[in-house]
Amino acid sequence: MRFAQTYILGRLRRQTFFSLAEANAAIAAALERINAHVMRRIGVSRRQLFETVEMPVLAPLPDADYQFAEWLLARVSLDYHVEVDGFFYSVPHGLIREQVDVRATTRTIELFHRGLRVAAHQRRYGGRRHGTDPDHMPSAHRRYAEWTPDRFRRWGRSIGPNTEGLVLAILANRPHPEQGFRTCLGVLRLFKDIDPERAELIAARAVAVSALTYKSIASIIANKLERSSRDTEDAIIEHPNLRGPGYFH
Repeated sequence: MRFAQTYILGRLRRQTFFSLAEANAAIAAALERINAHVMRRIGVSRRQLFETVEMPVLAPLPDADYQFAEWLLARVSLDYHVEVDGFFYSVPHGLIREQVDVRATTRTIELFHRGLRVAAHQRRYGGRRHGTDPDHMPSAHRRYAEWTPDRFRRWGRSIGPNTEGLVLAILANRPHPEQGFRTCLGVLRLFKDIDPERAELIAARAVAVSALTYKSIASIIANKLERSSRDTEDAIIEHPNLRGPGYFH
């Protein structure tokens, strides 16, 4: 308020202060005189106006501290995630291709659809790029949520070092380890009824010939190639996209 600034500076302009506390005390005293002064036009002081008019309608301060929030518009992608600053946050899968409002603070990412909040995530600044709530997944995806690379690795280790190596190779062969979960689950089913000794031979053979898909590992089992000592060319897995020598003649 310009009046308060002018009044206080006018009263204190000739005084010298030797500490911030001393200056603040003088400012507080001048401010008290302003608030207690009776204004001639209306016959009451500023303090009386505040106490009788404004104070009764004041609302309590919020329990939480104010946080600056940035609002954005985003389109839900086919994997039911929304991108914010290079990280991805899930929404219920039924909102695929829908437009949502994003409220981004330093700590949280909230997503709204038609005014209703549909998701809330802790904001990510590092680590894994996807923040996925299992409740947002389609049922076909949800059953894989309990699996992690470490869990598959422990399962492989329980059979033997070759099987653990096969699991690591499958996961490393994908752009993201999660993309290898389906193959690892398939291998788990294939090895379920096979004794550990043979499973170890199959795993070693699969790694040796880079047979890192479910079909190729199943082919090794079906054709009993785990004990083969022939060169890799002799153990090529049949695949409809492979062209035989006759193709070029």
